[in-house]
Amino acid sequence: MSEAVIPQRPPVWRDLLALAKPSITLLVLITTTGGLWLAPGALSGVQLAATLLGTIVVVAAANALNCYLERDSDKLMSRTRDRPLPAGRLRPETALYFGLTLAAIALPVLTFGVNPTTGLLAATALVSYVCLYTPLKQVGPVALLVGSIPGAMPPLLGWSAVTGGVEWPGIVLFGIMFIWQIPHFLAIAIYREREYARAGIRTLPLVRGLQVTKWHAIGWSVLLLPVSLALYPLGAAGALYFWVTLALGLGFLAFALAGLRAHSNESWSRSFFLYSLIYLTALFAMLVIDGAPLHAG
Repeated sequence: MSEAVIPQRPPVWRDLLALAKPSITLLVLITTTGGLWLAPGALSGVQLAATLLGTIVVVAAANALNCYLERDSDKLMSRTRDRPLPAGRLRPETALYFGLTLAAIALPVLTFGVNPTTGLLAATALVSYVCLYTPLKQVGPVALLVGSIPGAMPPLLGWSAVTGGVEWPGIVLFGIMFIWQIPHFLAIAIYREREYARAGIRTLPLVRGLQVTKWHAIGWSVLLLPVSLALYPLGAAGALYFWVTLALGLGFLAFALAGLRAHSNESWSRSFFLYSLIYLTALFAMLVIDGAPLHAG
């Protein structure tokens, strides 16, 4: 009789990396780079390294602390129950100390290695994500608006790292990210509604219903159009960016409107979610391609 094979535990470093949520951190790094590229001026090599490293570490800190706070609700959802804390591979205190240590490293790096404005913005994002957004998820849909603030901060971090301040193009970048997140996460909330309900997370579909959620997605998709195009009259992007982003935005709105007549809400919301990722990736790619007028100025 063959002996049962006991699955090996992953090494601790891999579980610590999982706490940092690398896929989210990568997306943040991409949007931060968009702000860096678009801003007028240049950074020294040391400042650039401090910006990128500090951003990665502060995001990792926020994610680790979020995992610590949500360890009990994570046990109730299939997509999160295998994370290091709900699976019992790490002690909660380990995640807490890991997150606090990362925060203690990142904020001084951004404040003194880049500039105080960038450090303040990063601290605001960290505190609002961990101390406001995370507990508010158990209260009601307002959590999405609050959580979109730290989620929108990365391109503004990039902008402020170069300029030392907050000007209109940086604010528009913040606005694009803020607005984009709302329909993006509403789509997730629709196809994961049962899981969120089981975990006690009070999303808009759970509190207000599916039809109201779809109209919210449409409304924010409409608002995304003028805000995303505002970079062109501000001189932060060229005509190519304008026309491609217009097409992307109309596609975004078309996906949102399709939800009103969707035969399968799960299929539509998953498709809308995937398109939202394509939209954001393409928009920032266009900023790199056609953001040169301001960058050169």
